[in-house]
Amino acid sequence: MSNRQVYLYGASGHGKVIRDIAVKCNIDIVAFVDDNPKSSTLLNIPILNTDYLVDINNIEFVISVGNNRIRKIISEKLNKIGNAIVDPSALISDFVTIENGTVVMPSVVINSDTNIGAHVILNTGAIVEHDCNIGDFAHISPNATITGGVSIGEGTHIGAGAIVIPGVKIGKWVTVGAGAVIINDIPDYTTIVGNPGRIIKQKEKNG
Repeated sequence: MSNRQVYLYGASGHGKVIRDIAVKCNIDIVAFVDDNPKSSTLLNIPILNTDYLVDINNIEFVISVGNNRIRKIISEKLNKIGNAIVDPSALISDFVTIENGTVVMPSVVINSDTNIGAHVILNTGAIVEHDCNIGDFAHISPNATITGGVSIGEGTHIGAGAIVIPGVKIGKWVTVGAGAVIINDIPDYTTIVGNPGRIIKQKEKNG
């Protein structure tokens, strides 16, 4: 029997993947919770409307929503965010810190002296090299490579297969397109694509 019980907030495809990881880790997913449930179950697990939350205290949540901004909004509603869920196939240095609510998916590599914030998604096959800092609510997509000494700000999304060269600083709420190669620092609230990466959109603030 599992010694850890978790509710997943968000009944989505992302939630399905987290459920699969939880099974490998012997974590019991008690239920999905969703603002607008489209059915009563997902993968044979009950889906509860958020009205249910008023009747439960001190339950452990992991947010299973892929959208970074929505994940941040939901996090502000919840009293107890669970520890990270990490797929057993991930290769993680003993000298790595991973904050609560983060999900590390299959075949991820995280090397020494790297800090991973809260509610981060490290997606399948992503590589985060040594001495990196990944901000809260970031998403590193499948097969992206973050090389050594990189800093990535809050809410930033690194697209599938993107490469960030050593020492680059990427701001908060940035979108890096799939397959982009980032060779220079990137300011906050920008969208960057291509090889080498070029900025195609920039906002003064998030929104």
